[in-house]
Amino acid sequence: MALRITSMVFVALVTLVIVRLGGSFVFAQDDEFRTFRDKSGKHEIEAQFLEFKDSKVVLLRKDGRKVSVSMNVLSDADRQFVRDRLAKENDAAPGDSNTSVAARSADSSADSTAGGGKKNWTDWRGDERLGVTAGSGLLDSWSSDGPELLWRSKGLGNGYSSVAIKGDTLFTMGRNDDGNSELIAAHLPGGDVIWRHTVRESDDPPNCTPVIDGERVYALGFKGNLVCCDAASGKELWSRSFDRDFGGRMMSGWGYSESPLVDGDQLICTPGAANAMLAALDKKTGQPIWTTPMPRGAGPAGKDGAGYSSPVISNGGGVKHYVQLVGRGLIGVEAKTGKLLWGYNRIANGTANVPTPIVSDDFVFGSSGYRDGGSALLKLEKSGRGVKATEVYYMPGNKTQNHHGGMILIGDHIYMGEGHNNGFPLCLNWKTGRDAWRPGRGPGTGSAAIIAADGHLYFRYQNGTMALIEATPDEFRLKGKFRLAAVNGNSWPHPTIYGGRLYIRDQNELLCYNLEK
Repeated sequence: MALRITSMVFVALVTLVIVRLGGSFVFAQDDEFRTFRDKSGKHEIEAQFLEFKDSKVVLLRKDGRKVSVSMNVLSDADRQFVRDRLAKENDAAPGDSNTSVAARSADSSADSTAGGGKKNWTDWRGDERLGVTAGSGLLDSWSSDGPELLWRSKGLGNGYSSVAIKGDTLFTMGRNDDGNSELIAAHLPGGDVIWRHTVRESDDPPNCTPVIDGERVYALGFKGNLVCCDAASGKELWSRSFDRDFGGRMMSGWGYSESPLVDGDQLICTPGAANAMLAALDKKTGQPIWTTPMPRGAGPAGKDGAGYSSPVISNGGGVKHYVQLVGRGLIGVEAKTGKLLWGYNRIANGTANVPTPIVSDDFVFGSSGYRDGGSALLKLEKSGRGVKATEVYYMPGNKTQNHHGGMILIGDHIYMGEGHNNGFPLCLNWKTGRDAWRPGRGPGTGSAAIIAADGHLYFRYQNGTMALIEATPDEFRLKGKFRLAAVNGNSWPHPTIYGGRLYIRDQNELLCYNLEK
């Protein structure tokens, strides 16, 4: 059976003499090639096991190519085989991996990622919703062909959801051919669907990226149906309707799009109702804990109702609270009580407020598109028992605005695609609002959804161009671009980098590229 790519690379082992070489464990190549399989048992490869290095298994294929693979993609039997071989370094008994440093390292690597990244990508925009993947070892330039396409799969339905990943399971949403909105779990590598759960029948294509919390996964349909499912089986544990339960509303007609926020025992969501702009639910039962009324006269800009953003956590002003961009602009809501602490109306637009705000220390940076939005930096300060937000600067929409591709803070600089329905690359000093660079059109057209990893920015343009840009304020440095293998309409879902792989959701399809050097 042909191997469908390096990301699932299953291992071929070489038994033999182990030589320690600075953190790696190298085996002499005396054995025959052997067949290794992934967890699903559907994919296999013949190769020799060369070494265990930097928490990865290195293999030599029959064609002479070396490939690296994380332990977590291997079958249980093959992982045990690796541990047993490593245990021999200390003359340990087979199966007793606890006696070998190498074996313990291999065992722990089964739950970590390869080539740059934390354990999992379980949330919207990754850890702390920052859009940044930790780690190193990724390609720092691309040819015109781009990185290697490892595999592609179909069957995920339509919509603009991105993906969340835990271990070897990927979660996303899509509308199937029957018109039903579904939460979907798929196996990695390969993208084979494990289970589907109908969130709402006769629904529009969903926009929400699912959120994983331990054994549960949360997802929100276009019309405001929120579900909590068992991550392993897809069984529904509870559900809520923003419409029926809270009287929720959107500021305009493109449907609910947020990814709810898990914080301790609370699940924070944005029904958008006058008496429940935000709501905290018990994450295990779905029962309301508190709701946030939105006062009348919140400002002339924008519209009533929820926006298309997702909430983030701030401790600005010494008070833990949630920051969200809603129809009337930025708001801050006390985490314990749901009390509205502050609001900022000036950046709201009257069409769709989308980008997730950036929070750091006592500051909040927000932006919105559609020409009448703009960008602003706010400073949060304690005021009595609450918090006040003071404008540091405001930039009108005709100068600086992010449409809906997101913004990333690295050091003292924010990177984004700037302009309504445009992704003009922009780097600005977030404390001053001054440009570091602004080169103009850039490598693609339309809005740009961006994430960052290993010192680089990944711009996914609306027209299907993928670009690699160095994340430095020194100057604009394009390190390569290519056209995605699937462009089924507007190429809007945010990219995901996990375990040295770039995952691209494109309507019914899922693409996986190898980013490792």
